[in-house]
Amino acid sequence: MGIFIIIVALAIDWLLGEPRRWHPLIGFGQLAIRFEHYWHRADASPVLQIIHGGLAWALLVTFFSTLAYLLSQLPLLGELFTVLGLYFCLGHKSLYQHVLPIIDALSNDDETQARELTGRIVSRDVDTLNIANASIESVLENGNDAVFAALFWYLLAGLPGVVALRLINTLDAMWGYKNTRYLYFGRVAAKMDDLMNFIPARLTALSYALIGKTTMALHCWHSQANLHDSPNAGPVMASGAGALAVTIGGPACYQGQWHQRPTFGTGKQAAIGDIRRALHLVSQCILLWLLIVSLTHGFFYA
Repeated sequence: MGIFIIIVALAIDWLLGEPRRWHPLIGFGQLAIRFEHYWHRADASPVLQIIHGGLAWALLVTFFSTLAYLLSQLPLLGELFTVLGLYFCLGHKSLYQHVLPIIDALSNDDETQARELTGRIVSRDVDTLNIANASIESVLENGNDAVFAALFWYLLAGLPGVVALRLINTLDAMWGYKNTRYLYFGRVAAKMDDLMNFIPARLTALSYALIGKTTMALHCWHSQANLHDSPNAGPVMASGAGALAVTIGGPACYQGQWHQRPTFGTGKQAAIGDIRRALHLVSQCILLWLLIVSLTHGFFYA
């Protein structure tokens, strides 16, 4: 049933997209805020902050992953809960929902609107961001985070695996900052997110390379991935840019401060037309994954 559940979940995601209201992860995020208020003590020692953050993280992830397992094992209803759970964890259509309006705004020569929309998917200062770069980088990274990592953990550990991934992603997004407030409290959340995405990110990078310009993508992956601060974003960004034969990255302004980020890929500077190509790259990689899973279905689910 594994391949059938994946196909149905992907189909529902494509038809319905991301729920506008009542998304489970929104409720989880609100609960995580309550946990943070209870567990986080800024005046505690660094070690104690790490322990508190780790305990809060473990309680949240363990409880809901266990609940997902129990729901997936229910007679008759287990497969329904699995399909719905995987659907809520996928974000293929949401890539299009967030990025196509940017392309439309640019097509209508409304750069102000395009910048505002791009600012919703990246954390850079709107007035100075490179729209094409930021959009493509978001698509490539979220292709891993919201699609391929989810599929990987579903295939490896079923519904509890993919639920754990999405909860860990959410906690990293909330607590995984290297600032005064979260440097220690969010340490476990950040490290566990890196760990959960380590293999999926490299499978995503390989997928981008196989679908796009393979030799160029593999070269960029090998020579540029370690330039990124993140051990997982580096392979994804470098391989994806190489697969598209464009250059992305470079300086970006965050809260008024310019950061000299590395460039990724090779060839011409990314342009507006390359945003849609990045979306298509992710979609084509999904078809590649479905083909591979279909061919190996008997081996994994015998």
